[in-house]
Amino acid sequence: MNRLRKIATIFALSLLAMFTVAFHNDRLLFIVPDGWPAPVYDFSKNELTQEKVELGRKIFYDPILSGNNTVSCENCHSPYTAFTHVDHALSHGIEDRIGTRNSPALMNLAWQSSFMRDGAINHLDMQALAPISSHTEMDSDISDVVKKLSAHDEYPKLFAAVYGRGEITGEKILKSLSAFMLTLISGSSRYDSVGRGLTSYTTQENNGYQIFKRSCSTCHVEPLFTNDQFMNNGLPADSALADLGRYNVTKNPADFLKFKVPTLRNIEFSFPYMHDGRFRNLSQVLNHYTTGIVQSISLAEQLQYPIRLTSNEKVDLTAFLLTLTDKSFLFNPRFVAPRRPTR
Repeated sequence: MNRLRKIATIFALSLLAMFTVAFHNDRLLFIVPDGWPAPVYDFSKNELTQEKVELGRKIFYDPILSGNNTVSCENCHSPYTAFTHVDHALSHGIEDRIGTRNSPALMNLAWQSSFMRDGAINHLDMQALAPISSHTEMDSDISDVVKKLSAHDEYPKLFAAVYGRGEITGEKILKSLSAFMLTLISGSSRYDSVGRGLTSYTTQENNGYQIFKRSCSTCHVEPLFTNDQFMNNGLPADSALADLGRYNVTKNPADFLKFKVPTLRNIEFSFPYMHDGRFRNLSQVLNHYTTGIVQSISLAEQLQYPIRLTSNEKVDLTAFLLTLTDKSFLFNPRFVAPRRPTR
């Protein structure tokens, strides 16, 4: 029995050593996995509290954000699919209007300096304004959202509990949403367990990891598996969508057809892939990088020459990519829609 207690104590201490943690009122709110860089989000301007996070979660799942009260953030960002959608290539919004892009997966947002596929939003606290005001997404306005929340049976009390007495404002709504989204941290995949010495790769996974480091890691930088930059990855332009990517924001010709490099974490669950959802599976993605790259002036330097992979190497690389699945993130009860109180 003493030996079992000792083992349990060592295990518990090892778990604590894995993370740098932040607490508020004795509740775990934000976790920085051991070995990760410091977040870029300035928490001093939006202190996390349990009440604020829970308020943000409630708003995230509430269709009251949309013009006709039918579309919530969850419509495009389901917790069970890495906070994106998988049933169609392009995002669908209010009245089933079809957008021009595939919704990005939401995770590890505290480490991102820009948002949207083209980086049109440069701060997480402002990000929700884009879908709320988009004609094809929520077709609303933050001032209308303020009015509806202020007239709601529950929200005035919830906002008062977080921010004290005073009116509900757009800033409070956006910061509450940010507070919830900041807690969407994925850092407990099999890949992470291997890095912490708790398990080891299979031969196939290890082969795939070596291929990844050789061919993919300059853009999908560990441990976040993105470099948070914009790059042209050689996709042929979709003439119907006419989406020029980062160029739409900067009007700089050097940004032509550049899109934000997505994280590869939970890639098993975040299909379809690319900014327009054109690829349904990882096999199609790998085929693009080996045989489908279109040359252009703005093409990423790393892709000037195709990546050479045999069929077996593609299988091994896929095996490694599957180690980035974090089921504790995908099925975390703290991230799903809050239960409505029973009457």
